[in-house]
Amino acid sequence: MTDEDLAARLAEGAGRLLLELRASSFLEGAALGMVADKVANSFILTALREWRPADPVLSEESPDHKERLASERVWIIDPLDGTREYGEGRPDWAVHVALAVAGEPRLGAVALPALGRVYRSDQVSAPAASGRERPLIVVSRTRPPAEVTELAALLDADLIEMGSAGAKAMAVLAGDVDLYYHAGGQHEWDNCAPAAVALGAGLHASRADGSALAYNRADTIVPDLIVGRPELAARLLAFTQR
Repeated sequence: MTDEDLAARLAEGAGRLLLELRASSFLEGAALGMVADKVANSFILTALREWRPADPVLSEESPDHKERLASERVWIIDPLDGTREYGEGRPDWAVHVALAVAGEPRLGAVALPALGRVYRSDQVSAPAASGRERPLIVVSRTRPPAEVTELAALLDADLIEMGSAGAKAMAVLAGDVDLYYHAGGQHEWDNCAPAAVALGAGLHASRADGSALAYNRADTIVPDLIVGRPELAARLLAFTQR
């Protein structure tokens, strides 16, 4: 099985488990999210040990073993991105599975199980022009950056709020929005898979200062993120670099 196939199958399989767990109605809210995180994480880790036993894994739901820093290949996963949205019965949550090679987001898959979609970095393309008169910028529904109003005015854009980072990045890929902007900090597992898929589609994905996204670092914090259509990202970068 290729790395790309494996990433997609893991994201899709974990998504199916999460849907079944939520449909059981046995748990709700925060309790459901806590159990779901563990179930999806266990599924992905067990499968990776079977299929890629030599590769270390960085997961939101597992202890961080620093031995990964000596490895060129590292799987970076978020078994349930958007736990709050998942527990609330919303659709904007995701499963992230990515492979970083030499610090770069080499490939990834993002599943949006509630929407029945799986995006993989080797089978995506940039969305067609939207035809919207005003671009749409998607931001966090719980932690929108303080400067988003100013950014919207700069780009003559409208703002929309959404949950999971994966859901927001894939909304750009689907053409539902034009740009995803985040500031205030994420971890590598929050955006490695979404960045890999976006880059695979020919979209822009970088830090807010325009620098390349780097993974498998000792400090897993990624302070900011821009994903979007290249022409809009260039205009946004001109602002953020000031």
